Amino acid sequence: MTAQDLVLAAVAAIFTDFDVDTAKGLLAPDYIQHNTAVPTGAAPVLGFIPGLEQSGIALTTHRVLSEGDMVVLHNTYANAQALGAETLVAFDVFRVQDGRVVEHWDNLQVPPTETASGRSMTDGPTEVVDLALTGENKALVKGFIADVLHGGAPERITTYISPELYLQHNPLVGDGLDGLGAALTAMAEAGQAMAYSETHIVVGQGNFVFAASEGTIGDTPTAFFDLFRVADGKIVEHWDTVSEIPADMAHENGKF
Repeated sequence: MTAQDLVLAAVAAIFTDFDVDTAKGLLAPDYIQHNTAVPTGAAPVLGFIPGLEQSGIALTTHRVLSEGDMVVLHNTYANAQALGAETLVAFDVFRVQDGRVVEHWDNLQVPPTETASGRSMTDGPTEVVDLALTGENKALVKGFIADVLHGGAPERITTYISPELYLQHNPLVGDGLDGLGAALTAMAEAGQAMAYSETHIVVGQGNFVFAASEGTIGDTPTAFFDLFRVADGKIVEHWDTVSEIPADMAHENGKF
């Protein structure tokens, strides 16, 4: 199986089929966990499966992209009280090695009933296309992260984002550069300025590029998981999940 096949099979075993034996065969025993509430190792995940089945949790995967040994899923969990809320939107990131899933990162957010753009946190295009442009698109997003998100040269934003088309799925941000600017200004005026400090993971496939970063909102340590769609050499669409990084975790692996 490919890395993507392995991950999809493991996720189905855990959240859809509730099949402990199959999941056990797909997860490495020393599975490295970065979900802040779950202990590390395969055993805790396997132990949760019967409870997940009883809870009625339902998983919908909206997007899948993979590069090398890394696989990113854009998911919605419904009936997700076992994970902390009725509904959660998530990016789940997995690393595969030697035919097993060996590491997992995630970032979960409760979706609001209304958004600034009128779009949900998960709707929009899903098909991975332009595979030949993966390297070029990944380089574009890396440049945007360095220059704009990390503040290296924010005035270059139109080098990366189309002034004519920028569709937004962050619940608090409207479409276009005007919507982004207005949201950032409002956050700063409220004492909740957003700052990215380090980007730990970048995964690209065709027209989609994903990045997992840490930083702050105000004084609060925060994880930013961002997904960008690229078309004609510009970033034209953005999805994300944002969550606080807690001081206390169920393991010593950290959020990243």
